[in-house]
Amino acid sequence: MSLWTAEDAAAATGGRATSDWTATGVSIDTRTIAPGDLFVALQAGRDGHDFVAQALAKGAAAALVSRIPEGVSPDAPLLIVADVLAALEDLGRAGRARMAGRVIAITGSVGKTSTKKMARVALAGQGVIHAAEASYNNHWGVPLTLARMPSDTDFAIIEIGMSNPGEIAPLSRMARPHVAMITTVAAAHLEAFGAIEGIAHEKGAIFEGLQPVGHAILPEDLPVTQILRDCADRAGAVVVGFGDHGSARPLRIVPQDGALSCHARILGDTLAFTLPTTGRHFAMNAVGVLAALSVAGADVAQAAAHLSDWHPPQGRGAVEDLGDIRLIDDAFNANPTSLSAGLATLSGLQGGRRVAILGDMLELGADEAAMHRAVADDPAMAEVDLVHCAGTRMRHLFDALPEGRRGLWTETAAELAAIAPDLIRAGDIVLVKGSKSSRISAVVGALRARAAQDKG
Repeated sequence: MSLWTAEDAAAATGGRATSDWTATGVSIDTRTIAPGDLFVALQAGRDGHDFVAQALAKGAAAALVSRIPEGVSPDAPLLIVADVLAALEDLGRAGRARMAGRVIAITGSVGKTSTKKMARVALAGQGVIHAAEASYNNHWGVPLTLARMPSDTDFAIIEIGMSNPGEIAPLSRMARPHVAMITTVAAAHLEAFGAIEGIAHEKGAIFEGLQPVGHAILPEDLPVTQILRDCADRAGAVVVGFGDHGSARPLRIVPQDGALSCHARILGDTLAFTLPTTGRHFAMNAVGVLAALSVAGADVAQAAAHLSDWHPPQGRGAVEDLGDIRLIDDAFNANPTSLSAGLATLSGLQGGRRVAILGDMLELGADEAAMHRAVADDPAMAEVDLVHCAGTRMRHLFDALPEGRRGLWTETAAELAAIAPDLIRAGDIVLVKGSKSSRISAVVGALRARAAQDKG
């Protein structure tokens, strides 16, 4: 199926096509490019122009470039523009403009990617559904997702993220959602904002791109909820709160054989659904998703039934049996709120010892030491038997722990990964969590390797 013709892409970007071509996809990576893709030669860590010849050799329909790369014939199928990133943004806007379906945008300090995937799974069977496979939520990820969107899409789910002030509003204006959802507001990227209120204002900027009389789905029970409501009101949005006191709220969440049996009230409808996870925070986000899908015009009862097909993405709280232990792989990222949720999941699982293996939480700003120490007082810690820590920041937590709960501390995650399999015994339930840059995922790799070795 055609996604972009040379004529359409040139009209969208103001560029010059060197020949006639038709692209069936859009790619920025020659490692995963498929025949028929339009290769976008972005200049990020490396210059994409250096890979144009390789992309064409792999069957790319054409390449989006700002110059003819060395070793590439002027007669090659190219779309030549002044600025590749700006042209990708133009393609994204054009992709959005030609689509008549409903757009749901999702942001939040925690749970953007898992919630996007949840919405995508829930919409199964309700037409053509479009969402990025990965966490494409930044200045090139959002336009790439929109540029890849088929024109006959019925529902699109667009993930929007940020690291610094002023990043969300332009991406929301590009996506022009009918519904915008905020999962939560927490101390993530606090270093760039100074206070949680600053993060709330930035998250609330997602409402600036809403279509007229669009819907704002926001968490009802946060200290900064009023800031989010004010942002939604300024945008003229219809506000729907979700949470224990929201118009979309859980009625019952019951752990059941490694899953959650849930009942919820969604804008007047009572729905039952099952989630194959034990994290209560996932159930709360599911309530928000159902509210978003309801106001977007989806069949919400059908969506609730499909939630049992959803699973947390790898590294984001998935629970699995790994040999003779149970692993909670939550190593993709961490901040105080998501760590608290991970500890709550750990404390709710029954079995042997509950063991937490924790890496540094980054970008917390001037109060990072106190925030790490405060984890020792998390209510869920009372149910945790042993805590191993890696990283200079996690030393603050380690020193704050009671002696009986203190395991080992190492300066780096690599050091802890080297000995982690020997710290775990049969029957243990193990949570691994930390910021991505802490590299605590090395511990997950070590535990998987040991399980594979034992099995083999």
